[in-house]
Amino acid sequence: MDEKKLSLRNVVSVSVGLVIATSSLVQLGQGAGVIGEMFIVSMIIACGLNMITMATMSELNSLMPNVTGGLAQYTLAGAGPVPTIVLMVGGYMISNILSSGVEASIFAYAMGQVIPLPVPNFLWTVLASVIILVANLRGVDMFAKVQDLVAYLLLGSMLIMGLMGVFRMGTGQAVQQPAVMNASFQNVVSMTAVAFWLFIGAEYAIPISKSVKNARRNVPLGMFIGLGIICLVQSVMVLGFHNYTLWSDLASSPAPHLMYGEALLGKAGKIWMTFVAALAVVSTQNSTVQGLAAIFAGMSKTNLMPQFFGKTNKSGVPYIGVWSVSLSIMAFAYLSQDSSDRISFLILVGSVFWMASYIMAHIDLLIFRRRLPNAPRNFKVPGGTTLPLIGIAGTAFMIANISTDPVERVRILGLTGAVFVVLFVYAVLWTKLRMKMPVFKAVPMEKVLAMENSMYYRIRKDRGIWR
Repeated sequence: MDEKKLSLRNVVSVSVGLVIATSSLVQLGQGAGVIGEMFIVSMIIACGLNMITMATMSELNSLMPNVTGGLAQYTLAGAGPVPTIVLMVGGYMISNILSSGVEASIFAYAMGQVIPLPVPNFLWTVLASVIILVANLRGVDMFAKVQDLVAYLLLGSMLIMGLMGVFRMGTGQAVQQPAVMNASFQNVVSMTAVAFWLFIGAEYAIPISKSVKNARRNVPLGMFIGLGIICLVQSVMVLGFHNYTLWSDLASSPAPHLMYGEALLGKAGKIWMTFVAALAVVSTQNSTVQGLAAIFAGMSKTNLMPQFFGKTNKSGVPYIGVWSVSLSIMAFAYLSQDSSDRISFLILVGSVFWMASYIMAHIDLLIFRRRLPNAPRNFKVPGGTTLPLIGIAGTAFMIANISTDPVERVRILGLTGAVFVVLFVYAVLWTKLRMKMPVFKAVPMEKVLAMENSMYYRIRKDRGIWR
């Protein structure tokens, strides 16, 4: 059986799958509510920064092709085990599971509003999670089918509703308001921190690169196309918002996408946008479960995580990772249910973790550029080190401006800082006691690549080096 069975279309759908999410629709409405159509400019800036990150990821992938853990193994070879554990557990695992839990909570709230059954809203979260769990346990084929269907239905629905708003084709009452609000340069730039969340996650195409036809071309191209499509569709949505929802209402609403749907088409529009929210949670959670399970398996091969995460079922799926991620998502969804303030706060916390991992990716690339300047690369970020440095500076700026409320910003940065300190202590202890490796010494790239073979761990375990 040919393992190289995923196409460029599949890569685009995976990239789009995690990026397009209910929380993105919330951030889209709230961002547009503050500065109006000028939020599109903020979106373009944020999209550009994320494209730089995807270019960096693509070069890293070309240096270390087909590694299961993606950024985990790049960082292990670039900066050593401790930064790898800290950034991957905090930057990827916590943030992805947290954000997917929030997505599930928003979805459950929307379903409760549209279908008021005498049952807890959390039941909808459980139902969606079980369906996604079963689909992912079936393997890559089922994953690709689910992801294609959901991603393209989701984008199509958003585009149609956006265009209906742009051309005033809705059945609701159109509004008259200025196209732009608070259009100072400082406001536009500061809102890029909100817009940045709209494009996070396209790199989930990296872990499936081993199953992609012509991965050296299709993986980077698919990520770039996915981000471009998302930026276009969301820009159309902002233009539609202008004609049917007051900016001030969007800015203060915990569910601006439902507000827009109802303003555009009445109850039918609200149901439609709830359907879009359902597609979003399926798309996001499906991408998270599949991608994180693959990353867990890759990290287990390098002894960065317990070995049981590498076990696979008869479909070749790392099932323990799939189960662990699915149950954790349900737990975070339960904690954040029915609280818009808690949902917003958790989204921003997850965003900081994710941005930190993006900064680490750029640092990895700069390290490899200096350490291995002549190593063959199928893809190389143009312009020398300029774009990675822009990516680091731009992403650091996003973190520094993660919230326009100074009190909330301090709380967010304080919480994420405390988590990173705890992870640092854990990483040092794990590296010294479990891995028996130097704490801050990078692992040679050829050794990291060798770790993909299951015999590597078995030999080190037999020799008593790893337990």
